[in-house]
Amino acid sequence: MLHDGRAIRVAIIGGTRIPFARSHSVYRHCSNQDMMTAALKGIVSKYDLKGQTMGDVALGAVIKHSHDWNLARESVIDSGLSLRTPGVDLQRACGTSLEAAVMIANKIALGQIECGIAGGVDTVSDAPIVYRDEYRRILLDVHAARSAMGRILPWFRLRPSHFAPQFPGVTEPRTKLSMGESTEITAKEWEVTREHQDQLALASHVKAAAAYDEGWYDDLVIPFEGLEEDNNIRRDSTFEKLQKLKPVFDRSGEGTMTAGNSTPLTDGAAAILLGTEDWARKKNLPVLAYLTFSKVAAVDFINSEGLLMAPAYAVSDMLKQAELSLQDFDFYEIHEAFAAQTIATLKAWQSEDFCRNKLGRSEPMGPIDINRMNVKGGSIAMGHPFAATGARIVGTLAKLLNEQGSGRGLISICTAGGMGVSAILEAAPTVG
Repeated sequence: MLHDGRAIRVAIIGGTRIPFARSHSVYRHCSNQDMMTAALKGIVSKYDLKGQTMGDVALGAVIKHSHDWNLARESVIDSGLSLRTPGVDLQRACGTSLEAAVMIANKIALGQIECGIAGGVDTVSDAPIVYRDEYRRILLDVHAARSAMGRILPWFRLRPSHFAPQFPGVTEPRTKLSMGESTEITAKEWEVTREHQDQLALASHVKAAAAYDEGWYDDLVIPFEGLEEDNNIRRDSTFEKLQKLKPVFDRSGEGTMTAGNSTPLTDGAAAILLGTEDWARKKNLPVLAYLTFSKVAAVDFINSEGLLMAPAYAVSDMLKQAELSLQDFDFYEIHEAFAAQTIATLKAWQSEDFCRNKLGRSEPMGPIDINRMNVKGGSIAMGHPFAATGARIVGTLAKLLNEQGSGRGLISICTAGGMGVSAILEAAPTVG
C-alpha cells in the first residue's frame, strides 16, 4: 500500500491470549466479554498501553448473545485503554480474528490509523439458548398489546412444545450437515486414512506440550480463572490410544474421524497489536513481523466441493499475487479444524488434476516440509474457540519469525460457510 508516496508496512508488535479451555470446564461461568476483556488487558499490560488511544479495535465472536451486540466496544471500555478508543464487531466464522487483523492492517497501510488491535473470542459454555418462533411470537404479541385482553389472548396459543430449547450448533443451514459430517465426505473423497489423521493429531499434542514445557508460551498466554495453559493438551496421548477411539461423525464402519483427531468445542480469547513502524518506534515497542498479503475465498460446498476446502483456493490465489511458491516459507500455520481437513488441503496442493482444473495452475503446487507446520502445536491440541484461532496463530507465527530473525510464514484457516482465509507474515529484520 502507498500513503503520501511511500509504502506503509504493517507491523505486528505482538499478541496475548488467555489459555484455551474445553467448553463447560474452567470458563463455564465466563461470558464472551469476560474473556475478550482479559485478552485485551493482556495487550494493555504487556505493551504499557493503559489510558492510551488506539486507532481502532476490531473483534468478533461466532456464537453471541443478543446483549453482545457491541462486544468490541464494551470489551475496550473495560480493557484499560482510553475510552476514546473505538471498537467494531465483525464475523467471518473461524477466520474472524484473522479477518479482523487484515481489516486493521488495511487501515494502517492506507494511513487511516497508526495502530490498532485485532482479536476474537468464543464460548460454547455461555451459548445463547432460544425457543421456538411460535413462543417468541406469543411474547412479542403480549409486549405489543395495548389492552388487558390483548395481553391475555396470546397465551392461549401456548403449547408445552414451545418450551423445548434450541441450542446453537455448527450445522450448515444449506446442507443440514455438521462440519464433522461434511469433512467425513471430504476425507473419503481425498482418501485420507485414519492412520494419517491420528499421526497428525498426536504430533499436535506432542509439539504443544513441548512448547509449554520449554516456556515458549509464557509471554503469549496469560493466566485466567486459575488456568495457565490450554487444558485440552494431552501429554499422555499415544498413537495407540488415538487408534482405539471410535468414529463420531460416521458410525457406519466407514468413518475415520474421532474426538481425538478433531478439535474439541473450546472457550477462549486472543488479541494482537498492530501498528506502523514509526508508531512502534515512538512507543519503544518491538516489531516482530509484517503482515504483507491476505486472501479470502469461497467454494460451492452445496453442490460440488468440500465445506472446508476453500483455503486451498485462498492460498493459491495469494501466492500468485505474491509471486511465491508454496515452498517459499519457513513456517506453515495451518488450522487443524480436523486432521482430515488439513491433510485433504495438503493433498489438494499436490494434485495435478485439482491444481490444473480448480486452481488454474499448469502444475501442482507441491508438498510442504511437514516439519515446518504448526511447530508449536495446532488447534487439535490447543483447542479452537472459533473467532479466537486466527489471532492465536498470528501471535504465534510472529514470535516464531522474530526468533528466527528472517523468513516468512503462511497462514491458512478454513471456516464455516465454505470459506477460507489466508495470510503471509514476513520477519522484521533484526537490529544489532
